[in-house]
Amino acid sequence: VQLVESGGGLVQPGGSLRLSCAASGLVFRTYALNWYRQVSGKGRQLVASITSNEGTTNYAEPVKGRFTISRDNSKNTVYLQMTSLKPEDTAVYFCNAVNGLAGYWGQGTQVTVSS
Repeated sequence: VQLVESGGGLVQPGGSLRLSCAASGLVFRTYALNWYRQVSGKGRQLVASITSNEGTTNYAEPVKGRFTISRDNSKNTVYLQMTSLKPEDTAVYFCNAVNGLAGYWGQGTQVTVSS
């Protein structure tokens, strides 16, 4: 199983980025998908999630209204559209795939919001 994130980078405050996470080696449509972020020296925090069936989404309070999680089961890919970025959004972003039996992580992608 592999989860490969991409799309991170340096962006100015107020800017936008779209992260992608391409999965392989698993039955993608059966997994709930999550985006987490981690600041150096701190634990990973859940940012957004999307369920496997109905595609129901949930967001952490700090990103509500600014971030959008989506999935394309035909491409085995989950996305995180981030808008109105703030310096406090700076972190390494990880995608995570879980079902009742297993969980998998990507390697992370750095997002830096700075002028």
